[in-house]
Amino acid sequence: MDIEKILSQMTLEQKAALCQGADFWHLVGFPELEIPSVMVSDGPHGLRKQDDRADNLGVNDSIKAVCFPTAAGTAASFDRNLLYSLGEAIGQSAQAEKLAVVLGPAANIKRSPLCGRNFEYFSEDPYLSAQTAAAFIRGVQSQGVGTSLKHFAANNQETRRMSVSEEVRERALREIYLASFEGAVKEGRPWTVMCAYNKLYGIYCSENPWLLNELLRDEWGFDGITMTDWGACNDHVAGIAAGMDLEMPRSNDYDDQAVVRAVQDGTLPEEVLNQTVRRLLTLIDKAQSRAHQPDDFDWGVQHHVARKIAREAMVLLKNDGNLLPIRGNQKVAFIGGFAEKPRFQGGGSSHINCTEVLSALEAVRSVSPVTYAQGFEPDAVEADEEKLAEAVRAAKEADIAVLFLGLPESIESEGYDRRDMKLPEVQNRLVEEVLAVQKKVAVVLHNGAPVELPWADQVPAILEAYLGGQACGGAVVDLLFGAVSPCGKLAETFPLRYEDTPAFLDFPGTGDRVVYGEGIYVGYRWYDKRKMAVRFPFGHGLTYTTFEYSNLRLSVDNFVGVPVTASVDVTNTGDFPAKEIVQFYVRSDHDGVDRPVRELKGYGKIALAPGETGTVTVTLDRRAFAYWEERTHTWRVEPGRYQIEAAASSRDIRLSVPIDAVGEPLVIPVTGDTTVGDILTIPGAMDRFASILRPAKIEEDKSEAASEAVTAEMAAAMMRDMPLHAVRSFGSHLSPEEIDQLVADLNELQGL
Repeated sequence: MDIEKILSQMTLEQKAALCQGADFWHLVGFPELEIPSVMVSDGPHGLRKQDDRADNLGVNDSIKAVCFPTAAGTAASFDRNLLYSLGEAIGQSAQAEKLAVVLGPAANIKRSPLCGRNFEYFSEDPYLSAQTAAAFIRGVQSQGVGTSLKHFAANNQETRRMSVSEEVRERALREIYLASFEGAVKEGRPWTVMCAYNKLYGIYCSENPWLLNELLRDEWGFDGITMTDWGACNDHVAGIAAGMDLEMPRSNDYDDQAVVRAVQDGTLPEEVLNQTVRRLLTLIDKAQSRAHQPDDFDWGVQHHVARKIAREAMVLLKNDGNLLPIRGNQKVAFIGGFAEKPRFQGGGSSHINCTEVLSALEAVRSVSPVTYAQGFEPDAVEADEEKLAEAVRAAKEADIAVLFLGLPESIESEGYDRRDMKLPEVQNRLVEEVLAVQKKVAVVLHNGAPVELPWADQVPAILEAYLGGQACGGAVVDLLFGAVSPCGKLAETFPLRYEDTPAFLDFPGTGDRVVYGEGIYVGYRWYDKRKMAVRFPFGHGLTYTTFEYSNLRLSVDNFVGVPVTASVDVTNTGDFPAKEIVQFYVRSDHDGVDRPVRELKGYGKIALAPGETGTVTVTLDRRAFAYWEERTHTWRVEPGRYQIEAAASSRDIRLSVPIDAVGEPLVIPVTGDTTVGDILTIPGAMDRFASILRPAKIEEDKSEAASEAVTAEMAAAMMRDMPLHAVRSFGSHLSPEEIDQLVADLNELQGL
């Protein structure tokens, strides 16, 4: 496609029309200009392509497709290769269905466990989220299909999501909420980025020039197109001016006419519109030039891929007394409706019309005979006493009872947030009744986000299956009976109760405004800083074996800006082949800027046979040590000592080694409001200005009462926190002119 030639032939009206969708799923095409109409579709964990009978709201049945595990589970795999293979499979499906772009992945941070769409998001940690999203993007796009990284940015709740303004401190925005997208953009290079519905600092994300142009394109180097979420356009002309390329879906002809008028009256420069059209034509050309019919596409094969991914995405939270795996000679009872009809995907725009669904009750038939009792209706508010009694009898007569519990779709879905973290009370009662007659109980959870588990201390084994896709029942049986060992680890913290969570007081805000009062302290950063007990920590997950860590070493002793490699040896010290996920955290070990206790900056996954030893190695770059400095609006490495920790979870630190970072001076313009303590951190300031900045001398012969009133420690503290303009009032006798000169000298000392 000769883009410049086509652009020169397009009328103003055609250019304007290209900036809106043709309908709910297609981009506008102009056959007379050899511009085809291409199609996009939902698809973070499987395609939701609608056929030609698609309704204007996009809620009718979609074509058949394979449903893979949702992001809440796939992130728990801590496996870039696995996410790449998931992306490959979805990319193959998209090519088979002649799609240009898959609308996903979603890289929003899990600020609160109540967010109704958390099942579609990866993690509370931005590094893990970015790495996982980037791997998925690379996998999809390896098949010649684009992705749309969403929802950019700070879309962390469903309540009033189309109007709420997110008020986030600059440091938290950079370190947490934007970092999740930044890594995905830079490493994954998605073809498109989808904006969020919400406002950021009072400006809709669909028309925020700082977000769409200055940050995304100029700073991060994004070269694809931006598109709105469906219905997220507030002002189409303002959006194009701010860097928003495509409004989806088509609203009406009025927006086209508004663009034409804006160009004609000079409100919107035509070159800005032309650049938008160039990007759109580039996307269309890329999709068309890479379109092909995959030779090896097969639903049955993809179903088996979905089962393999589901096994890696589930987390063994607890296994007291090695209750699992279930032995072949045990009499087993499956209890709970989710064993027969599993909850395996979320509600809303990503809901898949599955090719098939494999339940645990069906999958177990080829492995072991089991008895089954429904126990409860998933949406029931009150217990069915007959079903409950049947379940208790089945549990009592068995050697081990496996309870299949979880959240019904009515509680957890796109469009609204959960009201609490509780499981339905009928399920909690079932656990209590079963425990009264059977101590060997394993619980399998089907949910897209953390839930409160009041009975967790009494239940010996808990397997978090998340929303495991259409093959989840087979994956659960594989893990329960030991065909493979569980290996997933939590990509989010399970708190003891909702009241403990970081955003408890601020979520979901008041009216159309929500303040992120917890700042950078999201997820494990919050719980660790406050030394709070949790149910299960971030990064936690068990296997059917044990691992020993040894010989943690770094490539250098000092960090001077060059990437550092960290390596640790891992030995399988048990009797079961399994995979271990090693997490590498960086911890500040010096006084300085306020930091989280530790932050995930690398991870690796290794498969080991019993007795086998292997090595996991990661690379730690400058960003692994940096924080966002709000005063200079830059990333900064603070000089000092850090600890590099090799860990089995955020609260299971196995080994730690120190490293000294040379760091970078903090160059901040000095004013009369700058404190003495901040001035004395400037290299050379103490030597040149000590006599001026030293506090007034305390007389040696002062009375005992005076010594008690003004101690040396108090005087030093007062001087440290004193603004420069106030120094002349406490013994320095500096004139205003001398203060001004001192400010100039200090700035000159910093090279300003």
